[in-house]
Amino acid sequence: MNFNFTEIASITLILFSIIDILGSIPIVIEIRKREGHIHSLKATIISGLLMISFLFVGNSILTLFGLDVASFAIAGAIIIFILAMEMILGRSFFKDDPNSGGSGSIIPLAFPLISGAGTLTTILSLRSLYQVSNILVGIIINLIFVYLVLKSTGWLERTIGKSGFNVLRRVFGIILLAIAVKILKQHIPL
Repeated sequence: MNFNFTEIASITLILFSIIDILGSIPIVIEIRKREGHIHSLKATIISGLLMISFLFVGNSILTLFGLDVASFAIAGAIIIFILAMEMILGRSFFKDDPNSGGSGSIIPLAFPLISGAGTLTTILSLRSLYQVSNILVGIIINLIFVYLVLKSTGWLERTIGKSGFNVLRRVFGIILLAIAVKILKQHIPL
């Protein structure tokens, strides 16, 4: 393996901006309130498995189902759009399955928030530019940061407070909505 620290830094920053775990904190806090607990390690591991799997077999999976990257990105943008509407309007569109036993750590947390369409399509793009070993290191660095943020949401919620959380939730809802619109604009010819 030939590690290039410049490539690793670039990959890490690109993935950090796409994953945007800091911008997802209001959603994570909302999921924790709804579920009672966030399984930080489980969400991080599942996100990592999705990212690493997609690094190696992403194109093949999409081809197997007759999909292209644009279709996958649009589907992810629609889910992000719905999550943003939940945050802005204070309504719940994703209904919990009473038999799911705390699946909020997986859906929508691990997928599509942490390792969603934007992250997975970015990983496919990075594969064409950088060495796989460097991409793996960038993914792992981001997963460590994601885990630390997920573990500290209780502290963040206490620090921000209920009214601060409500403001942040709506502000980040609008940002999330803008990200969804941006993804749609990139992949739908107007």
